[in-house]
Amino acid sequence: MNFSDLISKVFRFGLTGFIGFVIDFAITYLCKEKLHINKFVSNGLGFVFAVINNFILNRTWTFESTDPAIVRQFSLFLAISVIGLAIYTGLLYFFNVKKKKRFYLSKLLAVMVVFIWNFAANSLITFHYAF
Repeated sequence: MNFSDLISKVFRFGLTGFIGFVIDFAITYLCKEKLHINKFVSNGLGFVFAVINNFILNRTWTFESTDPAIVRQFSLFLAISVIGLAIYTGLLYFFNVKKKKRFYLSKLLAVMVVFIWNFAANSLITFHYAF
């Protein structure tokens, strides 16, 4: 693959991730602030909605996958996302509890780190895109 194709994929993955980020934050905010659900449970719910959205957009738009094994592909995407969630939750805890950063700033910092993991793992494993 050429460099411009890689840049296009990173941009699309980033835009898809941004849409997922907005969904994640909106669901987290709704659950935490309006429904008074525990902040970490709320964070998990935001994650679930974002993962489903991101899989659909990444499959159809970012990587334009036509792999007929969609269940296998979603399973790989979900597994990578769960690993990302573990990293994300650990970083969220670290920044919010240990470093005393505000909760939503902590989410933002964690998202930025996990973006790199998610792009690399999904590119290579889920969608078989070699850069």
